[in-house]
Amino acid sequence: MPTTLNPYLGFRDNARDAMTFYQTVFGGELALSTFGEFQASEDPAETDKIMHAMLTTPQGMVLMGADTPNSMDYTPGNTFSVSLSGDDEAELRGYWDKLAGDGGTVTVPMEQAPWGDIFGMCTDRYGVAWLVNVNSGQAAAGS
Repeated sequence: MPTTLNPYLGFRDNARDAMTFYQTVFGGELALSTFGEFQASEDPAETDKIMHAMLTTPQGMVLMGADTPNSMDYTPGNTFSVSLSGDDEAELRGYWDKLAGDGGTVTVPMEQAPWGDIFGMCTDRYGVAWLVNVNSGQAAAGS
């Protein structure tokens, strides 16, 4: 099995909602495990918090996430983003529309970029920044 790199998103207490939302965006199978299932927290208030979530999409993408226990530091920031890229414009625009809509914020409109691809940036309603790029083939042709 080859090594893979998967985004793993941290939340304070809304991982279940966020990962369920991402399932509506990308489709696929969502597996959720709570701290209570594994007796992983001594704090009874954390029993139903998500210890690990994994969304595996029909396209083979994997997105993971978890709630951060109250005993650990949780400082949301803008030091990460998730990038989606490919050739299927309809598929990627579909993801874009769902991520940017319903409480999301567009930071760069999804349109033709100077490098020839269609590109946009948004922040979803959970504060996660997304970069979406539809490959035009121009960059590869110029190499």
